[in-house]
Amino acid sequence: MNAFYEHHEHSIRAAYRCFDRILLNGLIQPFQQPERVVGFFSFYRKLFPVTRKVLTEIADRFQNWVKEKSEKWEAPILDAPMGRRDDFVEPYFHGAKPDKVVAIIKAREPARIMTAIGTAKDNRWHLQIAQRWVMQYNFYVNDSRWGRMFVRMCPYLPFSARVCLNQHHWLANRLREENIDFGKTSNAFLRCGNFARLQELANSLTPQDLLTCGRKWLAAFTPFFKEQERKQAGCQHRLFFAQVEYCDNLIFHRRAALDALGERLLDANRTIGQPDKITVIFGRKVTTRYRGKLQTEIEDMHLPNPVIRSHYGNGFIKQYVRDHLMLRTEAATNNVNDYGVKKSVENLPQLRQKLSTINDNYQSIQQDILETFVDRGQLRKLAAPTVLPTGKRIPGLKLDHPRQLALMHALVRFAQVAAGSSFTTAEIHPYVAEALGCSISTYSLASLRYDLSKLRAKNLVEKLPHSRRYRLPPSGYSVCLIFLKLFERIYAPLTAGLLSPLSGDRILQQTKRSQLDRLYQRIIDDLDKLIHAIGLKAA
Repeated sequence: MNAFYEHHEHSIRAAYRCFDRILLNGLIQPFQQPERVVGFFSFYRKLFPVTRKVLTEIADRFQNWVKEKSEKWEAPILDAPMGRRDDFVEPYFHGAKPDKVVAIIKAREPARIMTAIGTAKDNRWHLQIAQRWVMQYNFYVNDSRWGRMFVRMCPYLPFSARVCLNQHHWLANRLREENIDFGKTSNAFLRCGNFARLQELANSLTPQDLLTCGRKWLAAFTPFFKEQERKQAGCQHRLFFAQVEYCDNLIFHRRAALDALGERLLDANRTIGQPDKITVIFGRKVTTRYRGKLQTEIEDMHLPNPVIRSHYGNGFIKQYVRDHLMLRTEAATNNVNDYGVKKSVENLPQLRQKLSTINDNYQSIQQDILETFVDRGQLRKLAAPTVLPTGKRIPGLKLDHPRQLALMHALVRFAQVAAGSSFTTAEIHPYVAEALGCSISTYSLASLRYDLSKLRAKNLVEKLPHSRRYRLPPSGYSVCLIFLKLFERIYAPLTAGLLSPLSGDRILQQTKRSQLDRLYQRIIDDLDKLIHAIGLKAA
């Protein structure tokens, strides 16, 4: 349970986590090497050399097989639509029997295929893998265990494939088997007679569940191989993660509470959170060699509410309101290696843990931004000096101290604390100097260590034992955000508005001012009224 859930628990009716979209790559590994393909044809098919005509005939036979099966299955072959394919094939699933192909969509898409290089005159050929745009077939299936899914097959050797699964459909089937009542939209559970059991079932998904389903349909859609060849030559697909989404779903009692929270989250991601630096959530160190995307975007993805999407490497995390009552936080990746997980589906448990932690980190960071408290003297204690057991006196923290604020800026840079929230003074030194607007020669390491000692005295920064590294704990991270928020978003702009107001602002129409500027002006006007009421006048 993370801080976000704990804080809003009274407003949340139910919660569950599960995999959403799981996209798997299917590869016949022996056929990724041209020499092994030549060996297969020579030994099992008594065919040598492997010519361009041989490869073309294999693809033609596959396409003819698809046409024959389409008629037998009563599954139409359709051209790819302009919009979402899932919506397009939705009607074909109505009343579909288990383990039935309901529709086949054909489309030209990129694939790695085997090509033959040579001439018919010399009859000397060699094979190589090449990337080509070819016609591929998407088989939409109502699987008996997984429900709705699709398998994309390339008709050309080495028969590269993709399998797309969704755990929401899998969970719906498990709930039906246990006679548990539930209410499901296209891709979410808003009602369930036993949410605790739903979560247990979600956690019970194993790699074998993926392998059993994937291999069953991949074998069915590669008629080129004989059973003996599958067993002896290893002509069966291995499955690897291509894209995975893991979602945390919080179902609120009232839509009004969720709408208010959603607006605050959108606003928070525009202010002190600095969206383009929210990378600490991914738990990966960002070095100077990093070339990926580091930013947060607020997007309109044709949903009723905007989507907050934060990127890191080949992955991202998004948060949005769906179905009026649900706040979904969804970690996703197009390359699981970014998170230190190998691509084989056998690593499903490790991947689940990684993505779940990313969701927790993201929500905790959001709660740090949203958190509010009643004053109980903690701020005054932070401002007061600290006397160490040795008798040494360490000055307190000041809301307007430039060097202290610059250090806090550097500490909350997500790029610096991504690797386990640890750092050295040398690592953050240039960032503090940059925030101060000076060079590292002007702001020395000794000055940085002195400023850091003030945070250490308040237990906001910890020094790792037997190491030169420091760690920023959650409480330190939160306090740094609060100090920066108070100075940059309240004290500094209000002081500027009071002492140096721009003449143009006074004549600017109220309707043309931003909401934030209107709120600032309201505070300034109220302060003027208060000063006048108590008999004070400006000098």
